[in-house]
Amino acid sequence: AKLLGYLPVVDQVTLPSRPAHLEFFLPIGTNAFMMDLANHIEDYAARLPLVASCRIHKLAGISPNALQAAVENLSLKANGAGVIAIDHPRTRNILREIVEAGIRLVTLVSDVPGAPRAAYVGIDNRVAGRTAALLMGRFVGGRTGHLAMVVGSRSYRGHEEREMGFRSVLSEEFPNLTVTSAVEINDEPDISYTATMKALHNEPELLGIYCVGAGRSGVAKALLEAKPQRKPVFICHDLTRATRGYLVDDLLDVVIDQNARLIAEQSVIRLLGSIASSAPYLTRKFIEPRLIFKENVPVQ
Repeated sequence: AKLLGYLPVVDQVTLPSRPAHLEFFLPIGTNAFMMDLANHIEDYAARLPLVASCRIHKLAGISPNALQAAVENLSLKANGAGVIAIDHPRTRNILREIVEAGIRLVTLVSDVPGAPRAAYVGIDNRVAGRTAALLMGRFVGGRTGHLAMVVGSRSYRGHEEREMGFRSVLSEEFPNLTVTSAVEINDEPDISYTATMKALHNEPELLGIYCVGAGRSGVAKALLEAKPQRKPVFICHDLTRATRGYLVDDLLDVVIDQNARLIAEQSVIRLLGSIASSAPYLTRKFIEPRLIFKENVPVQ
């Protein structure tokens, strides 16, 4: 097949004829989802003969400066790079320089559309936010009252899109529900804890809490300590060891999971596909999120 000019294909993605060197830039910090994602990337890449090397750069934060400092250590052998980054002019310029150096680029989890990336690998975050609002409205069951929202960082396009989607559906279908507390925590659990305790104090009949990004542990801690007479509906994203526990303990009602393992595998495959392709962009295809309740928590 190789002599005839054919290349191997996985899920209709053409793969390169020689092993590639891949690098990923992830703002891991203490974020359990990011840790899981990094582990899945390393594990999957190690099992593929077409990946010569795969290196994870752990960013010191989400700022453009943190990304720039890490990119300066990009290997000269690199063929492809996967990045989770905020949507900011400096970030877009850094990503543009990576591509101009001849390295194929994919964005993960939160897109940066203004950058010349070959693909975005992740869920449709606006749809995820709309889904969260639909679930919230159904769980609340027609009651009228207030909701709290904990936003990781609006600098992430994905978090901004989730919030927009959530508010849109509330406005369209559930005018009985009002977001009276929306705090941006910049992925700091202590801030989410304080914000949730304040919301529970100000609204003893708080109907629901939507955690847009990180900060789940802070919300859970506040609910455990405050012991409200009627627990608010609690919806968040990403299935981790902690959120599994919150589900089975009836602290958390539903997880909208973007599937770290699938994102990891697809990011590697899409990078390999972009390296093999002469097209600047690959066909757009979102990861389908999973709705996880306590009765269908997967083993892995």
